[in-house]
Amino acid sequence: MQDNDQETEVVEEKIQAAEEVETEEISETEVEIEVPLTPEAEALKWKETAIRTAADLDNYRKRMARERAEDLRFARAGLIEELLPVFDNFSMGLQMAEQEQDSMIFKGMAMVKGQLDDFLSAQGLKEVAAEGVFDPNFHEAVAEEEKEGAEAGEILFVKRKGYMLHGRLLRAAAVIVAKDAEEVQSNTEEGVE
Repeated sequence: MQDNDQETEVVEEKIQAAEEVETEEISETEVEIEVPLTPEAEALKWKETAIRTAADLDNYRKRMARERAEDLRFARAGLIEELLPVFDNFSMGLQMAEQEQDSMIFKGMAMVKGQLDDFLSAQGLKEVAAEGVFDPNFHEAVAEEEKEGAEAGEILFVKRKGYMLHGRLLRAAAVIVAKDAEEVQSNTEEGVE
């Protein structure tokens, strides 16, 4: 009998220990109790969700339209960029043909250049102004030269025209700029010594 009593005590102790563990686990963890919403509150919740979703969709549509318009504006940038050296060479040829302005070749080339200018401007291409002071945002200095009466950084000559496409720099103007007068004097003094 003692064995049965001991076994019963052991089983009772194990049951009591298990109950204590369960009680501790419940008290340590948070229990979320969901309070049922009233029909009006639930309708308001779903209405807010619908409004947010509609606004997100509208913002997405607007962003896609902006990106598509931007892509279309610059879709031809690569083609125009490859066309610019051809346009430059054609312009040089026109300058050479300009010596005989009465010739049919000059007149024909002038008409073609006018059409090219119209086409490129219709695509949003604009020439970069290459006058006045050197601006590294729009100009590329390929050389520096001395010139009396010119201020340092002043553009003296344009070697290659620069262009912008819809406000973005497509190609910088290659220019020759004036040297600083002090730099010129120090270079000549070094050469004398």
